[in-house]
Amino acid sequence: MITWPRALVVVLFGLTLTGCATPRPDAALAPALVWPTAPDVARISFVKTISGPEDLGIGRGFLQRASDLLFGHEESSIVRPMAVVAQGDLLFVADPGAQGVHRFDAKEGRHDLIHAEGGAPLPSPVGLALGAAGEVYVSDSALAKVFVIRPGAKEAVPLALAVNLGQPTGIAVDPNDARLFVVDTRAHCVLVFSRDGTLESSFGQRGTGDGEFNYPTLIWRTPQGRLYVTDSLNFRVQSFDERGRYLSKFGGLGDGAGDLPRQKGVATDRFGHIYIVDGMLHAVQVFNEQGAFLLSLGGLGREPGEFWLPTGLFIGADDLIYVADSYNRRVQVLRYIGGPQ
Repeated sequence: MITWPRALVVVLFGLTLTGCATPRPDAALAPALVWPTAPDVARISFVKTISGPEDLGIGRGFLQRASDLLFGHEESSIVRPMAVVAQGDLLFVADPGAQGVHRFDAKEGRHDLIHAEGGAPLPSPVGLALGAAGEVYVSDSALAKVFVIRPGAKEAVPLALAVNLGQPTGIAVDPNDARLFVVDTRAHCVLVFSRDGTLESSFGQRGTGDGEFNYPTLIWRTPQGRLYVTDSLNFRVQSFDERGRYLSKFGGLGDGAGDLPRQKGVATDRFGHIYIVDGMLHAVQVFNEQGAFLLSLGGLGREPGEFWLPTGLFIGADDLIYVADSYNRRVQVLRYIGGPQ
């Protein structure tokens, strides 16, 4: 006969009662939040905020809750999100505040906080990108490395790259040939690696001319192969073709519509609209393919649809827009509901 320690029995009994507690009724649904507001035609709608597993319907099972009480609780809430990617029921959030990458699996009802090998922390994960086989690439600017999280893996494994990185930030993947684009902020360039980690090419150098950078940060690759790079201290976004040849630029220093005083994440939707997160404006700005300003949404605040130093941005094929709302400790999810205009 197994004799259970009295303290453990009390803990388990308490957890059982907690797990059986009657949930509170849902609050009344608020009116739809959209941009722009009436009488203009709505183009973007607010969907939800995600601060932790419970916002995705992920609970902590009986044994997990018992383990938390006995051995300590691993951080599951989002602390300081910097980047986000989503694929199906999976959501990944790079979180320097938690020193790892959150993986939320809504289908399996599971949350994992992924660290480096041996449980070593990821002190500054700032960039995420999806690979063709479901893997997720992570750049850590403090460790000066790029890691990969394989599907179902519990750890992020460092990639063997042919050259040392100075300060890797934004990353993007070409799913056709597995080329990896890495923005090296300290070197003011974008490095292009082949599947085996060989340095295939690079583009950019420090300067203010076309195709030059002044502390670039994040990058986005469209399905057609066009690359957008946030050129932070030149206060602009530049675009390049898939071989790194300069195409265009837009933006500027200021605090008006279309200015980019502190641009961060960049992404495009299936209609070619360009979305830019700006940390100083606490907003998401939308431009057309020619770089003309279309719409701004957000502003400083804590309410739904407001931001506080937002950083990362991801748009999936389902038109869902994910914004890493850094100092509000959450990811906000929006949806594009307009047409191709």
